[in-house]
Amino acid sequence: MGLMMLKNRYVVPVLFLLFFIWSIIGTGFSIRDLIAGVPNLSNFIGCMFPPAWDTFVPLISPALETIQMAFLGTVFAVALSVPVALLAANNITPSKPVKALARGFIAFTRTVPDIVFALIFVSAVGLGPVPGILALAIHSVGMLGKLYAEAIEEVDPGPVEAVEAVGAGKLQAVYYAVIPQVTPSFVASTLYRFDINVRSSIVLGLVGAGGIGFELIMAMRLFRYHEMLTILIIIFIVVMLSEWASNFIRAHVIGEEVLK
Repeated sequence: MGLMMLKNRYVVPVLFLLFFIWSIIGTGFSIRDLIAGVPNLSNFIGCMFPPAWDTFVPLISPALETIQMAFLGTVFAVALSVPVALLAANNITPSKPVKALARGFIAFTRTVPDIVFALIFVSAVGLGPVPGILALAIHSVGMLGKLYAEAIEEVDPGPVEAVEAVGAGKLQAVYYAVIPQVTPSFVASTLYRFDINVRSSIVLGLVGAGGIGFELIMAMRLFRYHEMLTILIIIFIVVMLSEWASNFIRAHVIGEEVLK
C-alpha cells in the first residue's frame, strides 16, 4: 500500500517533466536565442524614448472608444447570457434538450477565441468598433453564461417554492425568488468580465476592430516607436481606470470595501 502511494506521489511530477521536455523540443525553445535577442530588445525599447507627447491628446478619442467597446460588449453579453443561463441551469431549465442546447452554445462561445470572432465580423461588417463589440459580446457569453448558470443552480429553493405555492408562474418565481438571490454574484461576474473586455478590446484593435489597439498596430507598422510608447502609457491608464471603476461599483453594489 505504501509503495503504491509512493508511486502515485511521483506520477504527476514525472508527467509534468516529460510534458515540459516534449514542449521544449517541439517548440524549439532556446535559452541561447533568448539571450542573443536581448540586445535587439534593448535597442527597440531605446527607440521608443522619449514618448511622443504631442500625440497624447489625439489618442484620447480611440482610448475612449476602447472603453465604449468594452462596455457595450459587456452589456450585450449580459442581455444574452441571462436567458441562456436560465435555460442552462438544472433547477430552472424547462427540459433536458433545451439545457443541452443552452450549454452547447455557452461552450461554443467560450471555446472560440474572441479574436477569431473579431476576424469573422471584420470580414462581414468591415473595420471599426462594431465587429469588436460583437466579438466581445459573443465571446463573453461563454464565461458569463457559465457563471450565471452556476449561481442560479446554487440558489436557496425555499423562496422559489414559497412563491410558487401562492400561485406564481415559472417566470414570476424566477423574477421574485431567483434574481434577487443571484444579483450580487451576477454583478461580481459582470464587473470581472468588463475588466477582461477592456484588455481584450485593445487586442481586438490589432485586427482592425477599432479602439486604441488599432492605433497601436498602425504605429508599429509605420515604425513610429515614440508614438507606440505614448499609446502604451495610455493603455496603462485605461486599464487602471477600469479596475478602479470596477472596484468602486463592486463596493457600492455588493458592499465590499473599496480597494485602495
